[in-house]
Amino acid sequence: MTTPLSCRNYINGQWLNAVGEATLESRNPADKTEIVATYPRSQVNDVDTAVASARKAYRSWRTVPAPARAEYIFRVGEILLQHKEELAQLISREMGKPLTEARGDVQEGIDCAFYSAGEGRRLFGQTTPSEMSNKFAMTVRMPIGVCALITPWNFPVAIPCWKAMPALVCGNTVILKPAEDTSACATKLIEIFQQAGLPPGVINLVHGVGEEAGKALVEHPNVDLVSFTGSSETGAFVGATCGRTHKRVCLEMGGKNAQIVMEDADLELALDGAVWGAFGTTGQRCTATSRLILHRDIKEKFTTMLYERTSKLRLGAGNDTDTDIGPIINEKQLQQVSKYLDIAREEGAKVLIGGEIASEGSLKNGYFFQPTILDRVTPDMRVAREEIFGPVVALIEVSSFEEAIAILNDSNYGLSSSVYTRDINRAFTAMRDIEAGITYINGPTIGAEVHLPFGGVKQTGNGHREAGTTALDVFTEWKSVYVDFSGSLQRAQIDNRS
Repeated sequence: MTTPLSCRNYINGQWLNAVGEATLESRNPADKTEIVATYPRSQVNDVDTAVASARKAYRSWRTVPAPARAEYIFRVGEILLQHKEELAQLISREMGKPLTEARGDVQEGIDCAFYSAGEGRRLFGQTTPSEMSNKFAMTVRMPIGVCALITPWNFPVAIPCWKAMPALVCGNTVILKPAEDTSACATKLIEIFQQAGLPPGVINLVHGVGEEAGKALVEHPNVDLVSFTGSSETGAFVGATCGRTHKRVCLEMGGKNAQIVMEDADLELALDGAVWGAFGTTGQRCTATSRLILHRDIKEKFTTMLYERTSKLRLGAGNDTDTDIGPIINEKQLQQVSKYLDIAREEGAKVLIGGEIASEGSLKNGYFFQPTILDRVTPDMRVAREEIFGPVVALIEVSSFEEAIAILNDSNYGLSSSVYTRDINRAFTAMRDIEAGITYINGPTIGAEVHLPFGGVKQTGNGHREAGTTALDVFTEWKSVYVDFSGSLQRAQIDNRS
């Protein structure tokens, strides 16, 4: 048992306790007797101080040339690379995911750093002909101001990097409010930003409870933008508050992602995708495969294959090299998953395997749930429509490709999607007709690359995208600039049309 880390807020280049000195605990979900870290329970006063720090730093940071701002982020990437294993071990302890996945979490942050740094020399605007003589027209990108970044626990390094790095390169200052369950990971990440030499106030960290510190950030009059990743319920509050207070807002919320397996699919390949998509990160991804839509001709065979593979998956602590599936993040989420299994049974779904909290042997002190397959699921059942966020996958049988697409689209969410088929015509039809921000052909629903847009449609988001060049549109404002060198007044649409 290691000594708990003592986390603090990071404001204006200093590590500070919350004004009221109150603290909370972050525990290892694989062993709830282990306290990983203590962290401040920040309140409105702490948020006020952080926002004032970011607001003051913004005045000078915005004038630093973008390539120079990007060099700081490149250094962050280099330091992350040096500390990759240390951070991965911490992620595995504090969040629970297996080490291989935790290393991928950090690597995504590294990739984002190097990609975002490159954008420092590519914050392109446009030049365009003016409709008037002796007049020049162009557009440029401008920073927005102080950005509040509210991030979840399932990717405690990658997602803060997705948000903070492009925001900083674009000339904004940021305040990170991480999830309560991963305060230690957030602290170590901000230590790396500090080590990279960013000026005081440019990046700030405020720990605390969402209903307190998070709410104060969203409502603060001197926060210009809120970027939120989390539940659709909380996202609705964030969006409504930002709309009422005229803030820019970027929302990345839930998913009810489906993988279609057609009768002509490579079933072994589809099986690999289904197991990874459904049970990777213990199903605690917004892109997790929550629905498997199976053509009736292969349904029985594929279900048997899935059952056999699932029965071999091993539950355990993330830092155990034998572990395939780690713990659920906390007691509340564990009970939520269990509740959905009660709902599934009440609705008439058949539990083929799993379906129970796992507490035997070494699992007794953790939050473990058995990997679960639900059969005989119909599209109208709650377990086919609501996000469970656990290692549970629902099987839905269809008789045609057209029916499969219709059922996939019959969802309030639209984040990720997947189709396994050897038919190129079906593949391109799926790309056209699926209502989702991400579509995979012969690949699982989970997995993203930092140079492509990430986000979804419907209740998954509000139209913005993270990662790729599209992130620049979140963290910049467009300004149109006209230079008239005619020496006389020229009235567009009047003098040039008379």
